[in-house]
Amino acid sequence: MNVKGKKALVFGGTSGIGLATSKQLAALGATVVAVSRNPNRAGDVPKGITLKQCDVLDRDALSKLFEAYAPFDILVSAATGGSRARGPFLEIDMEGYKASFAKLWGYANVLQLGTPHMSANGTIVLVSGSPARKSKPGQVALASVGGAVEALVRAVAPEIAPRRLNVVSPGTIDTPMSSLTGAEREEAYRKQTAKNLIPRAGTADEVAQGILFVIQNDFVTGTTVDVDGGWLLS
Repeated sequence: MNVKGKKALVFGGTSGIGLATSKQLAALGATVVAVSRNPNRAGDVPKGITLKQCDVLDRDALSKLFEAYAPFDILVSAATGGSRARGPFLEIDMEGYKASFAKLWGYANVLQLGTPHMSANGTIVLVSGSPARKSKPGQVALASVGGAVEALVRAVAPEIAPRRLNVVSPGTIDTPMSSLTGAEREEAYRKQTAKNLIPRAGTADEVAQGILFVIQNDFVTGTTVDVDGGWLLS
């Protein structure tokens, strides 16, 4: 797909990976609607990007948003949906574990409600994460949710063809999701990535490049593209 002149909706599009994706799409000539619960987080955005507020768990608000911007060609969701539980499975708070699946329900809402408003050759991208296929201690919630997202994509892609549906799976990425700062932040990322083939945290722009790849390549659907610095091989 040549994205120039196309209309894109990017959920979670005002911070981190979603914002980087919105900017790259706009730079290539797409008209972008960047959506999140807190659009002000985006700051100043380039020409071609419109900021909108919407919660992916609010199906009524989502339906109205999709109707307002239909038809569109590109649909991306990097929205987390809410909090994510961490910790060993035998100790994890079960309510927190359940709440982590808000990401899956948000993706399912975006996919179910958004697809009917897309062009016939539209393309959709969801974001999972490396723990879906290689988790580390304390990542049971991340692994469970990411695995469910990837299974969802494989199941739905044949149903909505010729529209394309793919997943991009990031490893450790330096984004605003981490509240650490300064030397503490650098040391945390160093420890997390020390055994990776590329021993550093990735950038939001590097993940966005993976998202752009599956958007632009018309011969890719129903698959997962890893942007993980070698996490899976570490």
